[in-house]
Amino acid sequence: MTSYTITPESSPSNSRLRICNIPGKAMTHGGKFHADDVFSGALLTILNPEIQIQRAFQVPEGYTGLVFDLGWGRFDHHQNGAPVRENGVPYAAFGLLWREFGEEFLLRHCSKEDAAREFARFDEQFVQPLDLDDNTGCGSDLASAIGVFNPSWDSSAEPDECYREALAFAKTLLMKHFETIFATVRASGSVRKAYSNMKDHVVILPFYCPWKQVLAGTDAWFVVYPSQRGGFGAQTVPARRGEGGSPYDFPAAWAGKSAAELMALTGLATIRFCHNNRFLTTTETQEDAIAACRLAIEAREAKPAPDME
Repeated sequence: MTSYTITPESSPSNSRLRICNIPGKAMTHGGKFHADDVFSGALLTILNPEIQIQRAFQVPEGYTGLVFDLGWGRFDHHQNGAPVRENGVPYAAFGLLWREFGEEFLLRHCSKEDAAREFARFDEQFVQPLDLDDNTGCGSDLASAIGVFNPSWDSSAEPDECYREALAFAKTLLMKHFETIFATVRASGSVRKAYSNMKDHVVILPFYCPWKQVLAGTDAWFVVYPSQRGGFGAQTVPARRGEGGSPYDFPAAWAGKSAAELMALTGLATIRFCHNNRFLTTTETQEDAIAACRLAIEAREAKPAPDME
């Protein structure tokens, strides 16, 4: 049985994220690893940065740590009667750990309402595809990326050291996802305020921030914001959360045209770009960005309003 300590860099954020009831040691299976046991271990190192993870082929009698993906216990899924979600997606170890600790983790940075929503969203969009692949072998690009960390058949590399490398990669990826979740939640108040001041179905943001989680599926058709590249962006709002596409696109005549062509078509002096898929336009001024949205709405006036249901 191999034991090693995975200790992330100490930081205030790490101490704030720690979940108090995560024990100081955990165990998973040895040998070849998969995305399930790698992301499970990565999640545990976020929840308890001091945790020691051991890899073995059998759980020793009297072991008192947390066991995952091994031993037919609470956080294993290889036994008969293993849990399955209501939508039919079976749990793997990663999903079982997220189900147990995920919402408590999110509550450290989110309101109860936000934590419940983001917990379910992360499970659906990130965890479930990995759980499904581990249980069925259906295929997952992310699972395949983790798989390449295993030593090749003729390699002298130690599997446990390779697992450590894979876990560090997975932990970085998880932390980036969690940082994005927290940033989106922090932005929601500003987006809701801008939405409350919406005029003619155009929302004007005072700065760039994540907005789709608030505005998608509302009666907002366009959003205008200062672009991170300079100038201003005007973008269509998806009709449904978690999906692309909008019922109100910029006119087809604008798609992929040069700045000079767009200026001639619109009469807007500072318009610079319209995406070929018609969901994004950029201008140098806020006034022209708003005007571009209004021109797009006017172009649809002769047509019935699209069904938002």
